[in-house]
Amino acid sequence: MRSAAAEAVGTALLLAAVVGSGIMGERLAQGNMAIALLANSLATGFALIALIAAFTPRSGAHFNPAVTLALALRAGFPRRAVLPYVVAQFFGAWLGVLAAHAMFDLPLVQASQTARSSPGQWLSEVVATFGLVFLVLSLDRKSAWAAPFAVGSYIAAAYWFTASTSFANPAVTLARGFTATFAGIGIGNVAAFVASQLLGAALAMLADAALRPNP
Repeated sequence: MRSAAAEAVGTALLLAAVVGSGIMGERLAQGNMAIALLANSLATGFALIALIAAFTPRSGAHFNPAVTLALALRAGFPRRAVLPYVVAQFFGAWLGVLAAHAMFDLPLVQASQTARSSPGQWLSEVVATFGLVFLVLSLDRKSAWAAPFAVGSYIAAAYWFTASTSFANPAVTLARGFTATFAGIGIGNVAAFVASQLLGAALAMLADAALRPNP
């Protein structure tokens, strides 16, 4: 339960960074969406580096149900811990959104109207989540030191090379449905994004099994 609580805190801080930097970037960019996205992506990537470094000793720093499920199915993570972790991640993500709203004096409870629904965006979520989960599964004890930098860099880059701006996380996706800010996604679009993310995670597991070198 202590590890699950750490997951909740870490995921909350991640969402505060994602949503808060989106709000700040949009306000300061004065209508320049490229600058706003640049600020959002860099802040998210840097926050991930710091949070993974801080929370890896405490919970493994999953912050993502897709990552937790992938690690459990590969027998690298105890399955009895999956439900507490996933619940903590969804709860923490929601708290992070509330914290971002509070910091910027916005209504705490919101519903996004941002439409994110197209085959290209669904494919983007498959690709983004595939890359993230494959990256996590590729890390071992020898390369564990690089995990914060690898994951943070990948997510910052995926903001730019995917049409969806790389949510790649079911807990993050649902929480962002409750913010009518730069980072939001329409509630009606959440299910398709989550389904795409789970497909990407499943494909990453298959690729990891097929491409992992024999000992």
